[in-house]
Amino acid sequence: MFWFTYILICKDKSYYVGITNDLQKRVLLHNSEIGSKYLLSKLPVTLIYSEKYINKSEARKREIQLKGWSRVKKESLIKGLL
Repeated sequence: MFWFTYILICKDKSYYVGITNDLQKRVLLHNSEIGSKYLLSKLPVTLIYSEKYINKSEARKREIQLKGWSRVKKESLIKGLL
């Protein structure tokens, strides 16, 4: 089983970073208002970036790293500039 670190873009154009072992299901859960309480006022969301990892620990480390990045740095990653 693989794990993914992902970035969503929200209705208000903010970014949300998370991890999951099922990308499609997780995005559906977010958009069905079951996913994250934080996102309830920011729906709908769209998956715009993901990375694949062999275990949850590595995905979580990357999630923490990305959450510490500025918006500009996240945008560079999404555009493939990093």
